[in-house]
Amino acid sequence: MNEHDATAAVVAAIREAVPGAEPEGLAPDEDLATALDLDSMDRLNIVIALYEATGVEIPEADLPAIRTIGDFASRLTAAA
Repeated sequence: MNEHDATAAVVAAIREAVPGAEPEGLAPDEDLATALDLDSMDRLNIVIALYEATGVEIPEADLPAIRTIGDFASRLTAAA
C-alpha cells in the first residue's frame, strides 16, 4: 500500500468511525484529537475501521503515539 492509498483509507475510516467528522481538509500532521474533537473511543473505532478495511492491526497500546492522519498512514504503509 502506498502513502496515497493509506491516507485515503485513514480518511475513509475516520468518516466511518466518527459520524459527522470531516477529515478531508486536514493536514497529514494535524492532531486529530484537537481538530475533530476525538476521544479515546473515537480513536479506537478508527483503528477497528482500519482493520476491517485493510487487515492491518494496530495495537491499542500504540494509540498514544498515533495522533495524526500521517501517523495512521505510516502504520499502514509499514505493514504492507
